[in-house]
Amino acid sequence: MLDFLNPVKGFAVTFRQMFKQVDTVQYPEEKLPTAPRFHGRHQLNRWPDGLEKCIGCELCAWACPADAIYVEGGSNTDQERYSPGERYGAVYQINYLRCILCGLCVEACPTRALTMTNDYELADDNRESLIWTKEQLLAPLRQGMEAPPHPMRLGKDEEDYYRQGPTFAAAQAVEEDMLGSMVSEGTVHDWARTGDDQ
Repeated sequence: MLDFLNPVKGFAVTFRQMFKQVDTVQYPEEKLPTAPRFHGRHQLNRWPDGLEKCIGCELCAWACPADAIYVEGGSNTDQERYSPGERYGAVYQINYLRCILCGLCVEACPTRALTMTNDYELADDNRESLIWTKEQLLAPLRQGMEAPPHPMRLGKDEEDYYRQGPTFAAAQAVEEDMLGSMVSEGTVHDWARTGDDQ
């Protein structure tokens, strides 16, 4: 090909892109749904009676490659119980200035206490507010849950909780399906899913 056509040949890709549909999303006015397994903000889960699943083992902190998680374990007593086991996470912090949302902490958790949600709006102009505490990370109390501390309601020891875990999960899935159908039919408001009385 003639040399004087080389610049035109170089712009061929540019010209082709000019006539393609633009994929720009007008965020934040328009928000596209995330993938089902998207790695977003963390959440500390609860058992169906409201007790926390976190046992303060610190394995998530050890697994974190960015050293973004800080955990201090505390001991449960019969008078003040936060989780079914001997220990609970007394202090739990995630520094989102460091976190790379890789999910290794979720893989390390032995009780499935830590999961990742689809919430990705974490930006802030204040460094201090990007260090999330346990109170911010804990899942909201649903209907039938009681805020800890309180005695174990679902068994006599932690083994009962772990053995019946799949049963609890199945019951929660059925409850979610029922709530979803009730919301679509208009018999229940959408905030009933989270248990918030707005």
